[in-house]
Amino acid sequence: MKLTTLTAVFALMAGAAHADLQQIKDAGKIRIAVAMGIPQYSYIDGSMQPTGSDVETAKLIAEDLGVDLELVEITNAARVPTIQTGKADIVVSALGITDERKQAIDFSVPYATLAIVVAAPEDVEIASYDDLTGQRIGVTRATTNDQDLTANTSGAEILRFEDDATLITAAVSGQIDILSSQSAVIGGINAKRGGTPMEIKFVQKETNLGIGIPKNNPELTAWLNEWVATNFEDGTIRTLFTQFHNRDLPDDLTSR
Repeated sequence: MKLTTLTAVFALMAGAAHADLQQIKDAGKIRIAVAMGIPQYSYIDGSMQPTGSDVETAKLIAEDLGVDLELVEITNAARVPTIQTGKADIVVSALGITDERKQAIDFSVPYATLAIVVAAPEDVEIASYDDLTGQRIGVTRATTNDQDLTANTSGAEILRFEDDATLITAAVSGQIDILSSQSAVIGGINAKRGGTPMEIKFVQKETNLGIGIPKNNPELTAWLNEWVATNFEDGTIRTLFTQFHNRDLPDDLTSR
């Protein structure tokens, strides 16, 4: 399997029409969109190579399809639009399955989970959404966190950042002291942040993650559903996830 990486600049160029399963096989290549800079899911390692549970999942999908992988690097906010406009064939990028997103794209059965939390320094008293009233809170734009905060807070000033990397930078530099993100991000912030470390104040929800697929692509959707179910049952996906996240996936995940 050959791996090709495109930058976000190229990912936002005009793309081809949606490819179905047979067209992907005939082309000998699958374009999988991944938002880099999400700790443990998709990031650049010490050797300057993309890795993480989502990146490695993308590699396995291409390998089992018998085609090369073209990794299309995007921002979090571009995950759904990239699929809608045909700039990638699928997206494997910590994308929560929501009713709103289902109106725009289709999803595979869940293959992973993500716990989203609100975090702040120890001396900041926050225990629920109500405590965020009048507070400034940072979040990555167009994520499940963003949607959840918008729906459940009133009077909070929500500062939206384009990706997890800029959110982390804002927290490390002290630009924000309260944020909503995934638990893995908090550990990354505390490793770089001086002064008072952040701690998890409350868990917003555990989100089921699915592979994003263009609408009206039944053969590709069916193949991916079978791929997830098979690799979950034989332990491949579960072992891969645990390797990066140090936690296990729930037994009933693919039936959710």
